[in-house]
Amino acid sequence: MLDIVLYQPEIPPNTGNIIRLCGNTGFRLHLIKPLGFSLDEKSVRRAGMDYSELAPVQIHENLDAYLQTAQPKRVLACTTKGAQHHHKARYEKGDALIFGPETRGLPEAFIFSLPPEQRVRIPMLPQSRSMNLSNSVAVLVYEAWRQLEFDGAV
Repeated sequence: MLDIVLYQPEIPPNTGNIIRLCGNTGFRLHLIKPLGFSLDEKSVRRAGMDYSELAPVQIHENLDAYLQTAQPKRVLACTTKGAQHHHKARYEKGDALIFGPETRGLPEAFIFSLPPEQRVRIPMLPQSRSMNLSNSVAVLVYEAWRQLEFDGAV
């Protein structure tokens, strides 16, 4: 399946929603430090992130550590600065969809280090800034999974 990579996530309930989404779709979740929240048991439960039985979560010290460990087939930056709409990208097993933190998005240096076809965006009205992180991840996950003909679903 694909990897969902949250680069320096800040809001625990968003991460909790994404853990549950990964549990329902078979996508793998990776978190890149620093995290904007604690992962101790009490904090995780209070934030609604206690879905570890649904989807394992891997934590990496930085983006380079993730890339070296996971070795994704291809990296796609999911960003409002994307060059193409998310439904026009062609997703493949082994891809990594990388999302930035809620308050600032992915670093521009990273975004623009990728070729235009690897920078995807969700269409929005011109005056919109961005969507909620967990909603954005859901939109991309279900489009990618649809293209893979909902592999593994019942």
